[in-house]
Amino acid sequence: MKLSVIGCGYLGAVHAASMAELGHDVIGIDIDQAKIDALAAGKAPFFEPGLPEILTSATATGRLRFSTDLADAAGSQVHFIAVGTPQKRGSYAADLTYVNAALEGLLPYLSDGDLVVGKSTVPVGTAADLAAKVAASGSGAMLAWNPEFLREGFAVQDTISPDRLVYGLPPEPAQAEASKALLDAVYESALGKDTPLVVTDYATAELVKVSANAFLATKISFINAMAEIAEVTGADVTQLSTAIGLDDRIGWKFLKAGVGFGGGCLPKDIRAFTARAEELGRGESVAFLKEVDAINLRRRQRVVDLAVEALGGQVNGKKIAVLGLAFKPHSDDIRDSPALDVAVQLKGRGANVVATDPEAIHTASRVHPQLTYEADPAAALQDADLVVLVTEWDEFRYMDPSWALPLVKTPTIIDGRNTLDATAWRAAGWTYISLGRP
Repeated sequence: MKLSVIGCGYLGAVHAASMAELGHDVIGIDIDQAKIDALAAGKAPFFEPGLPEILTSATATGRLRFSTDLADAAGSQVHFIAVGTPQKRGSYAADLTYVNAALEGLLPYLSDGDLVVGKSTVPVGTAADLAAKVAASGSGAMLAWNPEFLREGFAVQDTISPDRLVYGLPPEPAQAEASKALLDAVYESALGKDTPLVVTDYATAELVKVSANAFLATKISFINAMAEIAEVTGADVTQLSTAIGLDDRIGWKFLKAGVGFGGGCLPKDIRAFTARAEELGRGESVAFLKEVDAINLRRRQRVVDLAVEALGGQVNGKKIAVLGLAFKPHSDDIRDSPALDVAVQLKGRGANVVATDPEAIHTASRVHPQLTYEADPAAALQDADLVVLVTEWDEFRYMDPSWALPLVKTPTIIDGRNTLDATAWRAAGWTYISLGRP
């Protein structure tokens, strides 16, 4: 099929390349010329495992092209809108400027029977508003909503072999049938593997995405709240999470206490959800998400407080090695990163912060040049008064404590992800400090 993808950021670039890899003829469109040039050359503008390989293979076949001109979308049967929906300045609400601009720019190039497909995460009600604009254009095109469920670090895999598909279809039966047929053709490969499919309306499809993120955020903040209780009672939150996770009604995934969640999705999405619920007069229904957000932010502060305590209350001039900058491993994404937040806070208190990360140094240094960065973990550790692990890259999780011991000035480590072998680190001579554990 001929597809266009409007917006070639994280979501759009992965979607465009993956669709081309599956055999579709895809044009990716973005206003950022530098980004388009990089993608056209087979270079990913951000770190995502597997993306460079499929960019190279798909562009080489001619099935994947990139442009800054929306007119190049003309002739495609299906048009995916995959632009960002950041948090508005001074508000919890989502900023739909890019979504609206993408649709307005696309309208002149739509033809009868075309399908516009929203993939951006938006407040419930957005799809209906956009569908009205498509209908008013007189193009004869239709609109559907098809939320994404990508995990950074596994986005290519999640796009080519998704764990589920959701179609939010128009209310008119004929349009719903035609839209579903086009989406079925797009996702023929996944559907052929019996991928679960939920066919629903606009509002439900929009709510699926934000509800999933709200639930995951709640689960993370729940175990972090239990970590706060564990810290004042002497309990061990890691054993607690194991015990309750064995209940198959609960499950152990996302029940890992630590410095909390970040990234470009969960924080902004739960805030936008609360804002939209308040607009709908149902703010009380998701009021708990404000506490979920507050718990999450408290855990960052707790790591900073532990660092101050570990240094005897005197941080100024002390060297602190921070292991991790990205909000999670297998990514260079520093948006709302707990790791970077901790590093910046410690720097603000006068510490000599030296941070290392396998992939995120370049992105972090552009935003926070006041920090010192070292690509080599050994250089970051050298003569450190304190080590703080805040992103659980394998390079840090499996670091040999005996190897690291002679590098540092003071062998004290704060495990902000509860991911290290505490027994091994203590046996090697380290003072090991973690969250929610004795």
